[in-house]
Amino acid sequence: MKLDASSIYNNYQTDKILKQSHLKGDDRKLKEQTNEFEALILKFFLDTSLKLDNPLYPKEAGTEIYQSMYKESLSKQLSGSFGYSELLFNFLKEQEVGKR
Repeated sequence: MKLDASSIYNNYQTDKILKQSHLKGDDRKLKEQTNEFEALILKFFLDTSLKLDNPLYPKEAGTEIYQSMYKESLSKQLSGSFGYSELLFNFLKEQEVGKR
């Protein structure tokens, strides 16, 4: 059986969704969106903090693409674990309840 990054990532996302199975319909979609938003924030943090420009070591072909893909993958895997997603989810749910 061949394991690659995409299958590991898909298994991770499936497990994450199963853990959130207590959420129904719109709540599940909202939680997925808040996790995606947290991943976006984390990617901005990673882009800023991992600027690896060093004049002593010239860049090789494809380095920027590889680093960008790595940061994006890392941010998606870390999303949902820093609390921004949960905070935003709870805030939006309170706003929804307040409108009713």
